[in-house]
Amino acid sequence: MKYYRVFRALLKIRFQNLMMFRLGFWGPFFVDGSLFAIQLFVFDAIYANVERIGSWGRGEMILYIGTFSLINAINMAVYFFGVNGIVGKIMSGEMDLYLTRPVSPLFRLTFECMNPGSLPLLLFSICIIGYGVRTAGIRLNAGRVLAYVFFLGIMVLLHYEMEVLIRSAAFYLVTNARMEQLEEAGLQLCMNLPGITFYGIYKFVFYCILPYGIMATLPVQSLIGDMEWETAVFGVVIVAIFTGITALVWKQGIRHYNSASS
Repeated sequence: MKYYRVFRALLKIRFQNLMMFRLGFWGPFFVDGSLFAIQLFVFDAIYANVERIGSWGRGEMILYIGTFSLINAINMAVYFFGVNGIVGKIMSGEMDLYLTRPVSPLFRLTFECMNPGSLPLLLFSICIIGYGVRTAGIRLNAGRVLAYVFFLGIMVLLHYEMEVLIRSAAFYLVTNARMEQLEEAGLQLCMNLPGITFYGIYKFVFYCILPYGIMATLPVQSLIGDMEWETAVFGVVIVAIFTGITALVWKQGIRHYNSASS
C-alpha cells in the first residue's frame, strides 16, 4: 500500500507537470508514432521481395512487429525516461537525494518520469497484433492468449531489467556511452530480425547475453502454437537469472556509489 500511494502520487505529479507544457505530452507521441510508421514501411518493403523470414510468413512477422512495438510502448509510457536518467543522477551526485528518501531509490527513479504521451502507441500496437493474427490465420483460444499475455509480461520485465542493468554500469565506469550504444544496436537488430533467424554464436549472444532476441519472439511463438516446452522453460529461467543479476548489480552499485558530499 505504501508503494501504491507513492506510485499514485508520482503519476499525479507527472501529469500536472506535462500538462503545463503541452508539447512535452504530445511530442513523444508524434516521435514514437513516426518511428512506428517507418518500421512498418521497412517491413512492407522487405515483404515486397521475399515471402518468408526463417519459418515465419508475413502474418507472423506483422505479429512480431506489433509485439515488439507493444513492449516498446509500455517501456516508453512507464519507465524509460525515469530509468534513462539514472546515469545522469549518478554522475551529478543527485542520487544522494534518492538515497535519503523513505522509498526505494530504484522504485522512485523508475516511475517518476512516466510518459502518458506514449499511451496511444499501445493502441496502435494492439491493432497491429490483431491484424497480424488475422493475416496469419491463427485460431485463438484461451490457452494461447493467456500464454501470450504471460510471456509478454515477463519480456516487459526483462526489457526493464536490461535497461536498469546497463545504466547501473555508471556506478563503476567513468562513462556509460558505449554500454548504451551496445543496447541500441542490439535492440535495432532484434527489432528487425526475430529470434528464430539466429543460429550458433549469434543465438547464444542474443538469447543469453543480450536477450533482445527473445523479447518478442517468445510471446509470438506462444500465440501461434510454435513453442516447445523447453523454450518456455528457457524463457522463464533467463528472466529469473537477469532478475537476480539486476538486483545484485544495483545493490552493489548503491554500496559502491560515492555521493557528491563524500
